[in-house]
Amino acid sequence: MSSCSGPEDAKVVIVGSGFAGLAAAATLVKAGFEHVLVLEAKERIGGRVHTTKPFTENVIEVGANWIHGQKGNPLFKIAKEENLLSEGPSASKNMCLPRSVTPRDYFFKEDGKQVSKTAVDQVCSHFSKLTDKAFDDELERKHRKLTLGAYLDDAFGEFPLAATEDGQQVFEWSKRTECTDEACSTLYEVSASQISNYTALEGGFFNTLGPGGYRAVLDVLLKDLPSGTIRCSAPVKSIRWDLVRKGHCEEQRYPVQVVCENGQSFEADHVIVTVSLGVLKDKATTMFDPPLPKKKLSAIENLGFGIVDKIFLFFEKSFWPDDCAGVQMVWKEGPEDKDVYESLSEGDTWKKTWFKKITGFDTVARHPTALCGWITGREAQYMENLQDSEIGDICVRLLRSFTGWSVPEVSKTLISRWGSDSHVYVKAHKALASPLPPKDKCRGRKHLQLLFAGEATHVNFYTTTHGAYLTGVREAERLISYYAD
Repeated sequence: MSSCSGPEDAKVVIVGSGFAGLAAAATLVKAGFEHVLVLEAKERIGGRVHTTKPFTENVIEVGANWIHGQKGNPLFKIAKEENLLSEGPSASKNMCLPRSVTPRDYFFKEDGKQVSKTAVDQVCSHFSKLTDKAFDDELERKHRKLTLGAYLDDAFGEFPLAATEDGQQVFEWSKRTECTDEACSTLYEVSASQISNYTALEGGFFNTLGPGGYRAVLDVLLKDLPSGTIRCSAPVKSIRWDLVRKGHCEEQRYPVQVVCENGQSFEADHVIVTVSLGVLKDKATTMFDPPLPKKKLSAIENLGFGIVDKIFLFFEKSFWPDDCAGVQMVWKEGPEDKDVYESLSEGDTWKKTWFKKITGFDTVARHPTALCGWITGREAQYMENLQDSEIGDICVRLLRSFTGWSVPEVSKTLISRWGSDSHVYVKAHKALASPLPPKDKCRGRKHLQLLFAGEATHVNFYTTTHGAYLTGVREAERLISYYAD
């Protein structure tokens, strides 16, 4: 039991106001914790959820934009109860979702010729059979040790269409698209057998949010928090912990002290760290005093992450046919082709063709004259340093040369730049989620001083917003049961 009598006395500081942080805060407040403070580095709350209205009255999701699965998904439950889900046909194409090739997708080759719908359909459906095998953990023994890319190459080789140029090129496109779904830089760096650790929830896979966007879901969590719970523009500089030891410094009541960049400091019994993996990678070695244990640091180091960026192009008027759901670009030598990948792995030549990583441009729900491009990995990171105008010009050039349509200049662009915030695509380590000090080393030390939440710490739902949400609830419940015992 702790030195304070109950949850009403415990001081809890939560670092980060994404879904994990807000879920932890809301869960603790509901359970009767009266001293909960959330510190957010940015000037807005919500972490990677970022709903803006830059172009028209309609919402554009720069960040997270779908709820994966229904059964057992807490965010789906909130969204449903509060009537935040969108209905109707536009719902299925809301904000450009990955992995849903329809006959309304136009696949163009570099020479401006279209790939036949039959070829596209056959390659894509065969491709998803192969990825499902990896997800369902049904790989043959010879494929288990391979990367996802190498496994797909080998298995696809046996497919008749693999012998055709179109088949090969659409296959490369499929691998490029899979990078977006896995939030990884390349399938040649993801393990084929580990991918089954990712648990998809049952129920419609992509449930899109209505006009309020994800922000509306955040608002539901926020309304449970007393005003003043969240401080924005409060980046944390350091977290000092283990300040109270038996026989030391009796006047120090709180074991943890959180110091912000502006010098303000907050004392706490418990700190829940919910910052993104990108921030942890950047600051873990300097942010904690004493330093985090080796095991925790190496978990942070070993977790890979990928970047997924969106490129929104806004035109004065649409130039694509009404039945077109997107323009997909098929290259002769795309970056996820095995030989191309190998030849580009050394040196910087890949930077010259960074745009080849863009899978295509999809139409955007509620924005009849906008297109959205997807890009991942190091190419996305490279793009983030370019000017919007340069990115817009390159995209227009691509659209013109692939389609042969008369494509006007872009009137506005909006580029998501998530490079410093990052998705996780490797199995989230339990090591990252375990609290400090470790259970077996708590003698004479305060329990549960540092807790870790955020999507990177969820073993099965890495890269999803509900994964983040569940981890926030998980750490809050850890504290609730600690005070209940």
